[in-house]
Amino acid sequence: MTDFNIVPNRRNLSNSNKWIKYSKNVLPMWLADMDFQSPAPILKTLHKAVEHGVMGYEFPTPALKQTVAARMDKLYGWKVRPEMVTAVTGIVSGLSVAARIACTPKRGVLVQTPVYNEFHEVKNNIGVPQLNAPFVKKVNGNILSYEIDWDIFEKQVKKAGMFLLCNPHNPLGIIFSRNDLLRMAELCIRNNVLIVSDEIHSELLLDGNKFTPMAQLSAEIAKNTITLIAPSKTFNVPGLFCGFAIITDKELHERYEREVSRLSLHVGSMGLLAAQTAFSGNCDGWLIELRRYLKGNRDFLVEYVTEHMPEVRLTIPAATYLSWLDFTQTKIEGSPFEFFLKNANVAASEGRIFGREGEGHIRLNFGTSHKLLEQGLERMRKALKKI
Repeated sequence: MTDFNIVPNRRNLSNSNKWIKYSKNVLPMWLADMDFQSPAPILKTLHKAVEHGVMGYEFPTPALKQTVAARMDKLYGWKVRPEMVTAVTGIVSGLSVAARIACTPKRGVLVQTPVYNEFHEVKNNIGVPQLNAPFVKKVNGNILSYEIDWDIFEKQVKKAGMFLLCNPHNPLGIIFSRNDLLRMAELCIRNNVLIVSDEIHSELLLDGNKFTPMAQLSAEIAKNTITLIAPSKTFNVPGLFCGFAIITDKELHERYEREVSRLSLHVGSMGLLAAQTAFSGNCDGWLIELRRYLKGNRDFLVEYVTEHMPEVRLTIPAATYLSWLDFTQTKIEGSPFEFFLKNANVAASEGRIFGREGEGHIRLNFGTSHKLLEQGLERMRKALKKI
């Protein structure tokens, strides 16, 4: 049994970017890693490797690729062969590799905004156009939800070489329905657009929700899809920089692997070891407890904002540990990120980095102890009350 109420000291006993970027009086609720210790089986594996004492070159083994494939079968009944799995140094580099083989100066990358800020960096990294298909924002009381604008999506996909899907969505917490996935895939295939599905949050499901990988929907869709997964968010090992691209089409897989090799994107041995342990099933009990704790934090967050900051609107994420808050109906002038950093000593994520639609919004990380979450919200409430 893990006590998620106890979190390590990350400011003085680590070089955590999340905790050292801002001054010591600032509570960091921005960067998307959790404040919890990684599962004990992963820590045991890493300790054993360190105690061995030899840190030589290591590469993804057939056993690791088989473990990844078996994980997909266990979770979704998705039959993946080990040779379809390629290790990458994380989702972000995996996105850029895909763009290098799919996009051109005339056919760029399609994204649904607001979306994970690193999606917006692909255009700069590769030098291709970015095509935006903004969601339709819905408001019910103080609760936000978002839907696909199909007219805009269909218009923009015709000009794209690659569609970046974030599912579950960061920062909105959406798990896309089977019907939405099928319709997006149909439009991409019709227009010869490669689908790259970032599914890094696919195991951080709340409320007992289920998840379906895009590539599992049909053989035709799988042939046109690169799926990116990693243990980093689920098992809180993002600093080990290990992820996987699953590509079922042989020719597409070979093109992708050639580009990974050309760029020398080698994953460190500790990341490979952690992934083997994480995806083996040894940490699944920990994950069940984590989901329960995150759901409690999310529910508390929604209830607190609704009661104490009723003019603030927010999502109820179906997955992830990230909440999206809208301050456009408050008296805050300018950026709420800057307001809370200055007036509440709380550092969230600036909404504008997720796209133009993020103006007046912040992303808040509730992957921390209940005590720290409550402390951050109380600071924000007091700052809002003063205006």
